[in-house]
Amino acid sequence: MRANQLTLGRAFALAFDDGDDFVKELTGFCAEHQIRQAIIPMFLGGFRQVGLVGADGPLQDPEAPVWEETVLETVEAVGAGTLAWSPDTDSLAPHLHVAVGRKDLNAVGSVSHLLWAKVQFIQEMMLQEVIEPTMLRPKCGPHGVPTLTFAPSPLASPPS
Repeated sequence: MRANQLTLGRAFALAFDDGDDFVKELTGFCAEHQIRQAIIPMFLGGFRQVGLVGADGPLQDPEAPVWEETVLETVEAVGAGTLAWSPDTDSLAPHLHVAVGRKDLNAVGSVSHLLWAKVQFIQEMMLQEVIEPTMLRPKCGPHGVPTLTFAPSPLASPPS
């Protein structure tokens, strides 16, 4: 396990509009406000379409990550995540998970990693910038999974 005390910066409330590309708008907002790392304690609202990590059938290797995508339509969603910098791609690397309920199937649910989404009506998000430590998301381990790591902080005092 890795752990680090966070120094938090600015806090934002975001309201995404009908038809917005959720991840594109989020990463664009972060670029505009020079946010390279943050925590997202929650977001909620509707998605017209959403791409989630998920396989249609048995997993070939239950110990390996799933890279397949499943697409759902017309869902209500609640989620959370972190934003860190990817040294592999030199770009912002969102890690977002959602629980969604399909409106057309009695709110039957799915929970997974969010790949992309198109907003339906509204999505509301709380975003808290992280100042310290530097949060990175390099690809790690035998499967090359982007994993949250912390760079040493020049402001950190040595352990006593």
